[in-house]
Amino acid sequence: MKRSWRFSLFVIVTLIGFFLSLPSFLQTKEGVKITLGLDLQGGLYLLLGVKSDEAVVSKIKTLASELSYYCEKEEVLVEKILPSATSLQIHLIDGDDVAKVKEHLAKTEGLDIRVNGLVIEAALTPAEIAKIKEQAVNQAVETIRNRLDQFGLAEPMVARAGDEKIHIELPGIKTQADEQRIRDLIARTAHLQMMAVDEEHIDRLPVMTPEEAASYHDVIYPDYKNPQIRYLLKEIPILDGSKLIDARVGYDQNNQPVINFTLNTIGGEIFGDFSGKNVGKRLAIVLDGKVYSAPVIRERIGGGSGQISGSYTVEEASDLAIALRSGALLAPVEVLEKRSVGPSLGADSIMNGLIAFISGLVLVVAFMALYYRLAGVVANVAVLANIVLLVAVMALFGATLTLPGMAGIVLIVGMAVDANVIINERIRELLREGVAVRKAIEGGYENAMSALVDANLTTLIAAIALYTYGTGPIKGFAITLGIGILVSMFTAILGTRGIFEVLMPKIEKSRNMQAWFGITLPGKRA
Repeated sequence: MKRSWRFSLFVIVTLIGFFLSLPSFLQTKEGVKITLGLDLQGGLYLLLGVKSDEAVVSKIKTLASELSYYCEKEEVLVEKILPSATSLQIHLIDGDDVAKVKEHLAKTEGLDIRVNGLVIEAALTPAEIAKIKEQAVNQAVETIRNRLDQFGLAEPMVARAGDEKIHIELPGIKTQADEQRIRDLIARTAHLQMMAVDEEHIDRLPVMTPEEAASYHDVIYPDYKNPQIRYLLKEIPILDGSKLIDARVGYDQNNQPVINFTLNTIGGEIFGDFSGKNVGKRLAIVLDGKVYSAPVIRERIGGGSGQISGSYTVEEASDLAIALRSGALLAPVEVLEKRSVGPSLGADSIMNGLIAFISGLVLVVAFMALYYRLAGVVANVAVLANIVLLVAVMALFGATLTLPGMAGIVLIVGMAVDANVIINERIRELLREGVAVRKAIEGGYENAMSALVDANLTTLIAAIALYTYGTGPIKGFAITLGIGILVSMFTAILGTRGIFEVLMPKIEKSRNMQAWFGITLPGKRA
């Protein structure tokens, strides 16, 4: 009994695991429990495509905006700044300013700068373009995941798929209204811009074409609520959402929901300087290519804060604040594929999985009890404890159970039994050689240890590789497999040995190895 600490530890850990796993087995509202995946409880699957080329264009416009502010601040005389898809042309008036502007542009990485007289061309290098596109996809994954987390969804799965695709699994989305709201939240670029209204050419707006607007270095954007209302805006924005650090829902004097936003220090400085120099002119607040408001600047606006109004519902304002707060997408996304998984399919999957699991468990338990007798019963106790602890650990870490995960649980049951089979066979071999029962049990565990460690370690490495490089269902299988391996090592090696140590006096006293291990020793009574 001097090593009974193994049995005590096994019992304590199993009891803790039992109480932790109860919410998952009973699916109670309270307590930590395993979340069912998309294939088990139904929900929404989306495949998104990222328009990474737009991120490059956005980068150029941001550079143009920052350069415009720099030139105004440093009193550099600029005739015009012309942004294109991948480059920027700066036409200067005074040749003395060329070196100053070139030095400023050189501080930005990834630019190929060329000077031709009073014209400076700054083009993004191929390597920088590739970097921007890569960053746009990675940032889209993180931003969409942040939006879904702030929306309050449990266990959304967002992962990159290929070069410019993202797949999303949203368990528990049942209604059409929730589905549409989620799609709008995901696909919203949330690209905020503050743009000056072109007061000089606005009289031609009713008949102006986009081509004519481009000749004035302007763009035409529609009103958020009424697309028939159009605004003529300067092409280069004063600042964009990259300077935004917070956005919250508030209420105006009429108790209508609005979005109060806060800019960082640089954004606040630019906003304050522009508003101070353009009192009496209009400033348009543009979100995703639509004008939400275009108020007249009454005075200098300091403090780096502003407001977006637009006759929202509270729900719309909340979703817009989430999108702004989580960050604008560097590139727009589009829905390439959408699938709704009904809860009935999830129920069928659960039932089929349970049938397979229970059938396999019953067969394994019956075989172990018949073939190894009481030693098989000890192994069965370890298997049941293994299942309880596996569910408890997965619930504790907030893991999501998918259909492949259920397959992983069935596999773990087989692996847990396999460990006990190896141990029992080693014990039986030593007993046949005439070794005393106590020494045979101790030797059986020692002899089986190297084989168990090698087998489980290699499987654990495979599970880690599957989780690292896999996506979706493969990750679910890998999580279940990895946790199951660690738990099975505990129950098979420490748990069953602790039970044998407690039962050792009875085993030695009976000397009936047929009843205990299913073998008859030569010269011994059965």
